[in-house]
Amino acid sequence: MRRRLRTQSSINIELFPFLSILACTIGTLILLIIVLTTQVFSNNREITLVATSEGGKNRGKTPRYIECRADGILIHPSQKFVPSHQLTTDNSSLSKLLSELQQNRDREYLIVAMRPDGIDVFQKIRKLVEEEGIDIGYEPIDQNWKLKIQEAPRK
Repeated sequence: MRRRLRTQSSINIELFPFLSILACTIGTLILLIIVLTTQVFSNNREITLVATSEGGKNRGKTPRYIECRADGILIHPSQKFVPSHQLTTDNSSLSKLLSELQQNRDREYLIVAMRPDGIDVFQKIRKLVEEEGIDIGYEPIDQNWKLKIQEAPRK
């Protein structure tokens, strides 16, 4: 008698549970990357300008702050806005600020926060300030950043 040959059946391994765990892990990592990048590249960043006196020309002077934008300037901390067409008028808030700075030029100086779209306005301001003989400093800031001023106590 002849023996029957048994054929061995192949063993099937199911990978579905492993793949589902792997897919969940990748999905979680993608979600984590999205959350972290939106926090890092958020448009609601805030910058604080702080004048320090570590030496240099303006050591011991108190800073006064303005912010240059495309449509004009914003005087800090009073938040007075001067449109660009009124920068050179005699009765504007800017001319009053410049006259105060000129009278106190040995104790005060001007710091300008400059937005990318406010470069033309900054150049006008810089010309006005330098004509008056007032010391000036500037800080470029991003368009979408919220500006905070940490004002030093006046002497």
